[in-house]
Amino acid sequence: MASPRIFSLLSASSTAAALRSSGRFSRWGRGINRFSTAVATEEPITPPVQIDHTQLLINGRFVDGASGKTFPTFDPRTGGVIAHVAEGEAEDIDRAVSAARKAFDEGPWPRMTAHERSCVLLRFADLLERHCSEIAALETWDSGKTYEQAANVEIPMVIRLFRYYAGWADKIHGLTIPVDGQYHVQTLHEPIGVAGQIIPWNFPLLMYGWKVGPALACGNTIVLKTAEQTPLSALYVSKLFYEAGLPPGVLNVVSGFGPTAGAALAGHMDVDKLAFTGSTGTGKIVLGLAAKSNLKPVTLELGGKSPFIVCEDADVDKAVELSHFALFFNQGQCCCAGSRTFVHESIYDEFLEKAKARALNRIVGDPFKKGVEQGPQIDSEQFNKILGYIKSGIEGGATLEAGGEKFGSRGYYIQPTVFSNVHDNMVIAKEEIFGPVQSILKFKDLDEVIQRANATHYGLAAGVFTQNLDTANTLSRALKVGTVWINCFNVFDAAIPFGGKKMSGHGREKGIYSLSNYLQVKAVVTPLKNPAWL
Repeated sequence: MASPRIFSLLSASSTAAALRSSGRFSRWGRGINRFSTAVATEEPITPPVQIDHTQLLINGRFVDGASGKTFPTFDPRTGGVIAHVAEGEAEDIDRAVSAARKAFDEGPWPRMTAHERSCVLLRFADLLERHCSEIAALETWDSGKTYEQAANVEIPMVIRLFRYYAGWADKIHGLTIPVDGQYHVQTLHEPIGVAGQIIPWNFPLLMYGWKVGPALACGNTIVLKTAEQTPLSALYVSKLFYEAGLPPGVLNVVSGFGPTAGAALAGHMDVDKLAFTGSTGTGKIVLGLAAKSNLKPVTLELGGKSPFIVCEDADVDKAVELSHFALFFNQGQCCCAGSRTFVHESIYDEFLEKAKARALNRIVGDPFKKGVEQGPQIDSEQFNKILGYIKSGIEGGATLEAGGEKFGSRGYYIQPTVFSNVHDNMVIAKEEIFGPVQSILKFKDLDEVIQRANATHYGLAAGVFTQNLDTANTLSRALKVGTVWINCFNVFDAAIPFGGKKMSGHGREKGIYSLSNYLQVKAVVTPLKNPAWL
């Protein structure tokens, strides 16, 4: 399979021309548009999938939580209940960790040949491919992301990722090191043990893959806590892992809430490694719990306030489309969203008018409907938080150019929103909104935009749009972030490392760099007697 790239597959740059030519991007044209009442009047499409798994997955079996409690997971299109899911708490984390510990200390997984582990990962990827439509439907139903995005982009990326790590399984090895004296020295790269993993709700299966793939390739066992908003897809695909031949206890999935299940996992004394993706505030709590327990190493992928810099030599039409994608992708619920759009003053007015028009023509509706670009936000809490930021922008003096309100009469839909005249000291320019709100700022020269782009606690990603190679090189080295995309955005190949600087976290996921998160290095020194060479 070719390396999937979100932008190349999902970007409206390839579909916009066709949609515009057909009239679907016309403000007064036919079809769904910003002024459509489809969300308010149409019945939601019935998802083509059945909910089969709502229990915890511990030691290879689906079981109820120890307390017997359940919690609802909601359809963001309506606010209605999809299913009631077993609520895991501290006792369930204990059970899951015990199963993972036994599987690591006594089970076959770390003792299999690396080739055998690779085969399990490959069989799992094949099963994901076979069940892609059902998995995508679960992901859309639970999270509100469009079905086309889930089925055509995200699930293929997860499949590719597991095949990528299957390829790494038998290529993990240490070194032989020449030293002073008559010694044979080698290093062993050993699995770290039981890995605790906490994934977010915005990309449930992608984050599942980013964490589970390298951990299993290295021979570890896992206890994974899903986000309470989106527990369904991880339970479904984890069952497929056992069908692929994963031994019992190697992968355990506990659904539950952060203050209970998440805190118990982060602070557990028998967890050897922790990986967390989520907000910076919660990341600080997780890091503290890990430190106070057994000083387990922690990988953190946290929030962002990524700059998207449009230089004066830019093709404005292409820059507008790319900046739109950089911000509005996944309903704006993306940690690396290009949420500060810096535009050179010489093209600012033209860019603003075209960005406004693009937002007004963004297709919002039922994410199961073909052609829809934007579904609902995840839940009422995020919905109200975003509307609060929009109100803050208006009250803070920014100019509301488009959107700014809820969309439809039910569910958690928000109009694509654009602000101009945004200044660096405004709340909407400083804090992570995590929604469909584009802030467009003006700059004069490179030195100024570098200083302003870096004047944030975050450092996850940045976008640069320019035709000048020298400008691209200057910005890519000056921006204090973990990823810089030049004339592209959201390119997430399995081999490309991803992670942040500053309060956007530490450590890298994906690629070869992620393997070090789940390995520990041991030096072995042996005296040599009468060596023929050193």
